[in-house]
Amino acid sequence: MTALSENLERLEEAIGAACRAAGRARGEVELMAVSKTFSAEAIAEAAALGLGLFGENRVQEFGSKALHAADLWTRSVREQLRFHLIGHLQSNKAARAAELFDGVDSLDSVKLAERLNDAAGKVKKRLPVLIEVKLSPEATKNGVEPESDDAAQLLERLPDLMDLEVRGLMTIAPWGAAEDVTRACFRSLRDRRDRWAAAHPNLHLDTLSMGMSGDYTLAIQEGATRIRIGTALFGARKPPANGASQESELD
Repeated sequence: MTALSENLERLEEAIGAACRAAGRARGEVELMAVSKTFSAEAIAEAAALGLGLFGENRVQEFGSKALHAADLWTRSVREQLRFHLIGHLQSNKAARAAELFDGVDSLDSVKLAERLNDAAGKVKKRLPVLIEVKLSPEATKNGVEPESDDAAQLLERLPDLMDLEVRGLMTIAPWGAAEDVTRACFRSLRDRRDRWAAAHPNLHLDTLSMGMSGDYTLAIQEGATRIRIGTALFGARKPPANGASQESELD
């Protein structure tokens, strides 16, 4: 048994226990493997273990990885895998992101939504997206402020963008916060989803992407439908060469 398979086994046991404690079925929580900085070979091993949803943080990094993987992943294997961008996306990279990824989980502005919509249309793709909501005070966190005019304008604009498929919300809890603060963040995203879904019934906001390696059990208890796990699955990453904070890792 490899280290990855052992980690996945432990992780599945913990997810199952968290679901049972919350009175939820295991099938209600989707596991996203955060493969940022890990190799195409590591992704292939994870896929062989049954994982199919992967999160990447940067357009350029995944583009290079996908090019390398062309000889590693057969067409049939690639068709079974989904790769979502979970890191901050600059609008000038929207075209490349729409081409590369099967979903963008970090939508945070009308400008980006319009560019992604145009790019998706050009590659004849209906692109799934999540709205990233900023619910913590750190300057390093991205996302739309929930009470802002930007949020209101985005919600009003999205139904007209026919090449985007809105599926829900994503957030990142404050780094190193106490349990009650983390829970409050996750609960706030769930409440926000319920309020926005009621106010905008033409948007589908079923997905709640929240919770990472250090707090996913709390996220499950607070209603997460997707958790993003990297370190607990693939192991520790090397420190970012550019000195970026751990928070930017998204797991």
